[in-house]
Amino acid sequence: MLSSAEVIKKTNRFSAQNYAPKEVVIERALGVMVYDPEGNSYFDMLSAYSALNFGHRHPEIVAAAKEQLDKVTLTSRAFHNTVLCDFCEKLCELTGKELTLPMNTGAEAVETALKTARRWGSFVKGVPDGKQEIIVCENNFHGRTITIVTMSTDSSARDGFAPFTPGFIKVKYGDSDELESAITKNTVAFIMEPIQGEAGVVVPPEGYLKKVREICSRNNILFVADEVQTGFARTGKMFACMHEDVEPDIYVLGKALGGGVMPVSAITANRDILGVYEPGSHGSTFGGNPLSCAVALKAMEILVRDDYPKQAFEKGEFFMQKLRAIDNHHIIDIRGKGLLIGVEFDTDAVPYVKKLIHNGVLAKETHERTIRFAPPIVASYEELDDALQRVRKAFTA
Repeated sequence: MLSSAEVIKKTNRFSAQNYAPKEVVIERALGVMVYDPEGNSYFDMLSAYSALNFGHRHPEIVAAAKEQLDKVTLTSRAFHNTVLCDFCEKLCELTGKELTLPMNTGAEAVETALKTARRWGSFVKGVPDGKQEIIVCENNFHGRTITIVTMSTDSSARDGFAPFTPGFIKVKYGDSDELESAITKNTVAFIMEPIQGEAGVVVPPEGYLKKVREICSRNNILFVADEVQTGFARTGKMFACMHEDVEPDIYVLGKALGGGVMPVSAITANRDILGVYEPGSHGSTFGGNPLSCAVALKAMEILVRDDYPKQAFEKGEFFMQKLRAIDNHHIIDIRGKGLLIGVEFDTDAVPYVKKLIHNGVLAKETHERTIRFAPPIVASYEELDDALQRVRKAFTA
């Protein structure tokens, strides 16, 4: 087996440098713990950006994948398979929608939502094709495709990738008045994250989502909620919009839907929205494949059966209480919902990330001064407490 240093050297030699990972090599993992080739253990407090809500290698999800591997893994959508129908039914039930459109990655799901909104705007609302406008938020993160980085205000995501896709209007996150002012006769949708994760776990003002819902309904535009990172119990509700009892027109879903095993994403909406598609108008070879559907079905079963939203809410309260007891005058804010938590410093957060890793805790900075903590929801209180003692040591050393 290669050492950690050898793995990093080989990766840097043969892999494009579009990432700058921390110098930790994960060789195996189980639950909340990961291990490097030298046998050192770490608490995973990032959960692959919330894709590992169930922890690493959840035994039931792994078993579901193995069982499906012995049957059929891929049919394409040229033919039916026996698992897609159950997957779509369960996801519709969970989101309260009538139809599901499956894809693979979160970015694909966002692209699907954008295409859906534009087609709905043209076919249903009557906006001339090519004139459709979609409103987005500043400091958003929705993915990395050309069209999606068009929506970004992050120069590192945009530099060198022009020309960009027209038809997007940017407004300040959390400002409902600015949203309303940006709406024109050609506006077809507003897409937003109920909590901005990559921006530093930014929670909008109380009542913002309700106001967004009212504005969208009154102006006949679609409210699209990107719940790729916040969905499936991460924030203490099944979906983050539920904190304000708000239902978007389109849910954009991914990450945890794949149970930490497969890339699975989807959008869900009612028939009057997703009914704009006909055969050939959109698709994906791997979207809705039997292996992914089997994994996602088991993941959704566990979410409901073991009440992951309640677990995330209660463990999040415990986690934030412990964080707030840490004495470090450089910490200026601790915020979040459930187990999606941001600790903001008045200084560069990278040295603290290095100290965390040295103390056996994996987390990562975002927007330079904020460290995001998103441990697996399956983590026990004992594991969380152990990790938090290490966090305290790193933050007070």
